[in-house]
Amino acid sequence: MEKKSVLIVEDDQFFSGLVAQKLNQAGFEVLLAGGGEEALNVLKEKTPSLIILDLMMPGMDGFEVLSRIKKEEKTKEIPTVVLSNLGQRDEVDRAISLGADDFLIKVNFTLDEIVEKVKEIIQKKYL
Repeated sequence: MEKKSVLIVEDDQFFSGLVAQKLNQAGFEVLLAGGGEEALNVLKEKTPSLIILDLMMPGMDGFEVLSRIKKEEKTKEIPTVVLSNLGQRDEVDRAISLGADDFLIKVNFTLDEIVEKVKEIIQKKYL
């Protein structure tokens, strides 16, 4: 089976580095984007197995990135997990209505739990 890749869209480099390290240890190839524009540029070149998306980023926020991903034929089927410090019901509902497969609130999940969630969604999608 080919190595599955995960695109992490997160402006906090320390946090994205921690998540990337855990995903690498779990056998995933990791792509990093520090913001929305960068994420869309990465997606022009590569098609990851899953996207982890922060909502609060400078410039283009995660809601805008999510809506653009889900409008594009090439990227609309990529499972997308929102991983954010936001967690109000309306934010969760908005992300899900835009096409997010799941919504994780950063403070409620360990890095290992995030990796498990990624594995679970990828298995459902690709197996």
